[in-house]
Amino acid sequence: MHVITVCNHKGGTGKTTTSIYLGAALGLSGLRTLVIDMDPQGFLTQALGIPEPEPKASSLMLFQDQVPLTRVEPLKMKGFDLLPASMNMTKYMRKLDKSMDALWARQSLPTEDRYDVVLLDTAAAFTVYSLNALAAAHTILVPVMPEYQPVVGAEQTYRSAHMVKARLNPDLQDTLFLLTRVDGRKKDHGRYSEYIRERFGADVLAAEIRTSSALSTKYEQGATAFDHSASSRGAVDYANAADECVRRLQLTPSSARPEEQQEASAA
Repeated sequence: MHVITVCNHKGGTGKTTTSIYLGAALGLSGLRTLVIDMDPQGFLTQALGIPEPEPKASSLMLFQDQVPLTRVEPLKMKGFDLLPASMNMTKYMRKLDKSMDALWARQSLPTEDRYDVVLLDTAAAFTVYSLNALAAAHTILVPVMPEYQPVVGAEQTYRSAHMVKARLNPDLQDTLFLLTRVDGRKKDHGRYSEYIRERFGADVLAAEIRTSSALSTKYEQGATAFDHSASSRGAVDYANAADECVRRLQLTPSSARPEEQQEASAA
């Protein structure tokens, strides 16, 4: 199982959209994918039209003692499973004030064998939940809109990733960057895109996510543009980004679980 944390310390860079569409695209490629909303404000959960969940059926359970992820049944979306956020996360955050509280997610996730990929969506604010997501990651994916503040946020996130790798997460393998909301008509976007590629070199994905109205449309029952506008440039761009992630991170579907093999045999 490979854990990808989607993070940028600046808001409005496309983190939530990236978590949703990368999750959907990886699922469509045959990888069993789980998306976990670790933002206390629950923007990803709301974007998918999911009502406030019970705390025990949300990502809050990762931070509760003796409640392993294997005992929670995530929601079924189109192409991926979802562990939604709970508004109670903001209140519970006050209790997570010990140094070891940065490792709850890292300790909970390895017990999960149902998935090939787990995507952790984070808030822009650097909270204990964001720190947990970084400490649990094998790969950090930084969506960055090619404008000044998002680029500064990306650079701050890069420094945070190095700090977390040195102190909390020796298993962190990659910090990758994905250019998002790219508008070819804007000269600044071209300049900042060039800067990011020069600054981080091969760590920047070749795929770019262009502006697309299909990505901002809210669909019902967890559907995405892959279900309604599969040929839109937003859907095509995220499919290309997912393919690149599969190649670069060497993501492969694991063998079926015993119960899946039994079902296949019975069929």
